[in-house]
Amino acid sequence: MNTLLEVRSGPSYYACRANVLDSLEAKLRKANIGKVLVIHGDKSWEVTEPFFPSFENVELSFFKYNGECSDLEIERVVKFAQERNADALIGIGGGKLLDLAKSAGNSSGLEIILIPTLASTCAAWTPLSVIYDGNGSYVRFDIHEKSAWMLLIEPGILLNSPIAYLRAGIGDTLAKWYEGNALVEKIASKSVCIELAHIAARQCQEVLLTHGEEALADLTKRNWTDALQRVIETNIVTSGLVGGFGDQFLRIAGAHSIHNGMTSIEQTHHLLHGEKVAYGILVQLVLEGKFSDIKQLLPIYEALRLPRTLSDIGLTVEHKAELQQMAALSVKEGEAIHLLFPDVTMERVAAAIETLEVLTPPASKTRN
Repeated sequence: MNTLLEVRSGPSYYACRANVLDSLEAKLRKANIGKVLVIHGDKSWEVTEPFFPSFENVELSFFKYNGECSDLEIERVVKFAQERNADALIGIGGGKLLDLAKSAGNSSGLEIILIPTLASTCAAWTPLSVIYDGNGSYVRFDIHEKSAWMLLIEPGILLNSPIAYLRAGIGDTLAKWYEGNALVEKIASKSVCIELAHIAARQCQEVLLTHGEEALADLTKRNWTDALQRVIETNIVTSGLVGGFGDQFLRIAGAHSIHNGMTSIEQTHHLLHGEKVAYGILVQLVLEGKFSDIKQLLPIYEALRLPRTLSDIGLTVEHKAELQQMAALSVKEGEAIHLLFPDVTMERVAAAIETLEVLTPPASKTRN
């Protein structure tokens, strides 16, 4: 059995419905919370403000973050919350902002309420924060002892989110299966919680491959449909359950290590987190020799417009130095790729990238 397993299932309270924020002040008062710090960005507050109710009995302070979840920014939030004597933090935004709220809340012992404005990661669900430096390069991830108190999804907010972020969320969430399943295959005796995480990972794959393209089309039309809600909740909830119940045994592996290597390459900075991870899935599958999975995914990636080739990520085979750097950073000590391939080298990763380039057919002329 997996004696090192630590389960953090998710927020204490979750709701996804129209006007869900209208009941927020009553819940805060019931918990004797009188002062709240609201962390936001310009765009996140712009799309949230029409749905954010006026508070009569809870004092609000507002903190505009600088765009990165960094150690310096976490310290700024904690200091500001202490100066305002805040009892709780409300994080409104995408993955980096929600990670910032979780880190600051856990550092200062405050309750955490999360309101996602994007469905691009499981950040709203999982008690984990990815830490970057001030330039946006990956540093580490921190696992928190405490999950968020509340997670509130307002459909009207997410209907205003950019299509690219839902697409990236699909890429990131597909990795829950391809990384998680590869890790589970190495476990001889699986606990009940790992089995639950494995089921959730499979559910991520099945929902996204079935409904992903339809959901993107629905969001383009700004229609809240069953397919769109399924994909959004898969990206946030089901995806979060994988790591919550599976812990390090299903959390990340090769695809995220490839992502981490890519963050240092300037040419890839136009890609969102989940887009980099999606490309990393394909590289991991080459390393595993799972070519039938690659054959299945390539047309789906094309339909979803996820990156499949070097040109999609801003590189070519002529970028030798960049590819070497990307490969080297993806296999540095401590990277999760070693959970799958303990003796993996930068040369093997570089060769896998070259192999993927050969395996991938040109994009369809009808691709948008």
